[in-house]
Amino acid sequence: MFRRFFSRFILPLFGLAVSAAAATPGVKIALIGDSTVCEYPVDKPERGWGHFLGEYFNDSVKIVNLAASGRSTKTFLTEGLWAKTLAEKPQWVFIQFGHNDSHDKSKPEATDAATDYRDNLRRYVKEARDIGASVVFVTPMQRRNFKPDGTLDDTLAPYSDAMKAVGEELHVPVIDLHQMSGELYLKLGQPACLDLANKPGDNTHFNEKGARAMAALVMSELPGAAPELVPLLKAATNDLKERWK
Repeated sequence: MFRRFFSRFILPLFGLAVSAAAATPGVKIALIGDSTVCEYPVDKPERGWGHFLGEYFNDSVKIVNLAASGRSTKTFLTEGLWAKTLAEKPQWVFIQFGHNDSHDKSKPEATDAATDYRDNLRRYVKEARDIGASVVFVTPMQRRNFKPDGTLDDTLAPYSDAMKAVGEELHVPVIDLHQMSGELYLKLGQPACLDLANKPGDNTHFNEKGARAMAALVMSELPGAAPELVPLLKAATNDLKERWK
C-alpha cells in the first residue's frame, strides 16, 4: 500500500516542491484530536500520528500538536484546549475526533454523531476561520476490532460520516483516514495488525510503527486536501521511504 502511495503521490510531488519551499514564509500547523494523534513521552510505548507529521515538512513549517489523550470534540472545548489552540495563531488546523465522542452516552466526553458532534465541528471551523486559519478534517481511524468472519467491527462509521457531512456543508477538505485505515487493516489481517499496537489487547492505540502508518495515510491525501502545503514538503529520501513501508 505504501509503495502505491509513493508512485501516486509522494515522488511526483516532491520534485515540484523543493524549489518553491525555500522562498515560502513560515507556516504553523496546529493538530487537535485525541490519543491517536497526540505526542507521548519518549519512555512510553504509545505514539500518535501527529508525532511524526513534522518529518514530512521542511524547516519553514512548525507543527503544534495540541491533541490530548481522552478528549472529544466536547471536552477539548470545555477544558480550554481549543482556546489554547486559537492563541497559537496557526495558519492551518488539522482536526481528528471521534474515538472518545463515541463512548457510552453516560460518559462526560460522549457526543451524538447526529447532533452535538456536528455542532462542535462547526464551531471549530467558524472560530478557526475567524482568526484566518484553514481547516482540514481527518476522519477517525478505525479500531482494529475484527469479527469472526474477518471483517472489522466498525463502531466509528457514524462519526466519520458526520465529519464528512459537515465538511461538505462548510466546504472543509476531508482526509478520510477512517476508510484508508480500514482498508489497511483488512489488507494486513488481524495477526499483522497486532504489530501496530502499543500493547497486547489494545486495538485502538499505536506504537511507533502503527502511528507512522497512520501518518503516511494522512499525508497520502494531503495534495487534495491542502495543495497549498505541498511546496513545503521535504525532498524524498531513501531513509524516509524505508520508514514509510
